[in-house]
Amino acid sequence: MTVAPPRRRKSARRQRLEGAITYPIDWLEERSGLIGGLRYFLFRKVPGDTNWFHTLGSATLTAFLVQALTGVILAMYYQPDPNTAYQSINHITNDLTLGWLVRGMHKWGASVFIILLFFHMARVFLFGAYKYPRELNWIVGVMLLVFGMLEGFTGYLLPWDQTAYWATVVGINLNGTAPILGPFLADFLRGGAEIGPDTLSRFYSLHMLLIPGAIFALIGLHLYLVVRLGVSSPPWSGQAAGSDYVEVTPTTDGRSGLTQPSARSGWRRNGGES
Repeated sequence: MTVAPPRRRKSARRQRLEGAITYPIDWLEERSGLIGGLRYFLFRKVPGDTNWFHTLGSATLTAFLVQALTGVILAMYYQPDPNTAYQSINHITNDLTLGWLVRGMHKWGASVFIILLFFHMARVFLFGAYKYPRELNWIVGVMLLVFGMLEGFTGYLLPWDQTAYWATVVGINLNGTAPILGPFLADFLRGGAEIGPDTLSRFYSLHMLLIPGAIFALIGLHLYLVVRLGVSSPPWSGQAAGSDYVEVTPTTDGRSGLTQPSARSGWRRNGGES
């Protein structure tokens, strides 16, 4: 029989060092509870047979954060005025230290973000992770795709060159063909009868304020639902899809399956009690 060696006691110096490190964390946790929430978010049950396909959502989030960071840096030097917009872009690219890198990361990162978003949604669809009880999270994901494409559309005009101008003309004219609301939407995007200074200012405010704010809010809701409902298992898995299912006896009042979820399998949160 093998006897485990006795554990070494921590030295007084190490105990003081660990206490100094954990003190601000304990201080923040005691007054806010944020650390416990972060621990619940990061350390939770996931299916044992998850694979690299499940990292597409995290990759998409990382791409968006890169876009947000580089966008803030570019906004410090960009001038949303038709007379100086193109010159400010040239100044960022050619004169600022690593400006070419930041602009390139933002320009090509937009395409990477949309591509990863499509891949992530394709994984969710093929794995059946949009089904009950994750329908709401799928709807939120679709809204994120729409807002992400709107973000790309509004940002395309900002360099204010010939390509951006005529691409925006085509995009606004396409929106103007929509029934009923089309003409009003086109006038709103143009900021008047034709594309001009008001259009650039409007696209800049949409690109920098309104749409990113909506995306951040939807991402927060999306992550909350992922944590609440759990990570879905691959379709070939024998495990429950991310959480425990508790079978509930269906009711027989004539409304089961229409208005009452009890006709389906009951749902229990990760690690929760039934």
